[in-house]
Amino acid sequence: MSAQEPFVDVRQLHVSFTGGGKVVEAVSGVDLQVQRGEVVALIGESGSGKSVTLRSLLRLHPPQRTRIEGAVRVGSHDVLKLSQSALAAYRGKVAAMVFQEPLLAMDPVYTVGAQIAEAIRRHEPVSQAQAMQRALQLFERVRIPSPERRLQAYPHELSGGMRQRAMIALALACQPQLLLADEPTTALDATVQIQILLLLRELQRELGLAVVFVTHDIGAAVEVADRIAVMYAGRIVEEGPVRTVLRSPRHPYTLALLRSRADGALARNTRLETIAGAPPDLSALPAGCAFAPRCSQAQAACLEARPEVRWPEAGHAVRCLLVEQGAPA
Repeated sequence: MSAQEPFVDVRQLHVSFTGGGKVVEAVSGVDLQVQRGEVVALIGESGSGKSVTLRSLLRLHPPQRTRIEGAVRVGSHDVLKLSQSALAAYRGKVAAMVFQEPLLAMDPVYTVGAQIAEAIRRHEPVSQAQAMQRALQLFERVRIPSPERRLQAYPHELSGGMRQRAMIALALACQPQLLLADEPTTALDATVQIQILLLLRELQRELGLAVVFVTHDIGAAVEVADRIAVMYAGRIVEEGPVRTVLRSPRHPYTLALLRSRADGALARNTRLETIAGAPPDLSALPAGCAFAPRCSQAQAACLEARPEVRWPEAGHAVRCLLVEQGAPA
């Protein structure tokens, strides 16, 4: 990390949910920093805490059954201490989200153009006509064909790819500084996926956005990210520049993820591997490394205490007892 103060600064984030007589520790001590103009991808299996971490940056979790501890700062905003009115002003204007499934995120009874115009007018003193003109410009920017006609369409009338482009336009409507993307290409076919990924990267560079991108697809992370943070059982177990993590993975879980990809970064003709076992029960996490029961390299010490961060080289952080301490952060 550079000495520059990060735009997004998450420190010791803990998020737990109560229900069914259990307390589920979905995120356990996450530290994450993102600079202005930087894209960080959170990757890992389903249930690893990626989306929970992302939604914490907007405080989208139901407060009645959620406990959040730690510190989340975005620019000058102490997110976990914002009042409800300040939080409403923060959402959309400072930080905005591109959801995985726009058909569920958008209101089905209003046209797409009306929803974008409403978001603009919520944060800026403009007329309905001015807001609709801005919406048209956004549709043109995200390359929706026949934008004037599509502004009058309802969400269900658009294809999956166009809905996702409209979702990106909605997220950018109030010129946020931080864009949060929660698996935005999962429901799309391969051709449309790459189009959306390239569009996100282009807009990010053009607008200088900080982006946190959640995905389980390492290939998608490679297309858009500057840095990768690998999550497992609510913790970041490896983090570093994309090229470093892909070429020199140091955590056994990261290595297992790469080996399970058909088009992975490992040598061709290598037999695909599966990750043995299953992720741990987040309501009863083990005392040691959460990945140890599935790790072929695990030692007795791995079961006794959670590993602290080690730096095998500058800018490359790994939580594994098997990694030798190298260059400082």
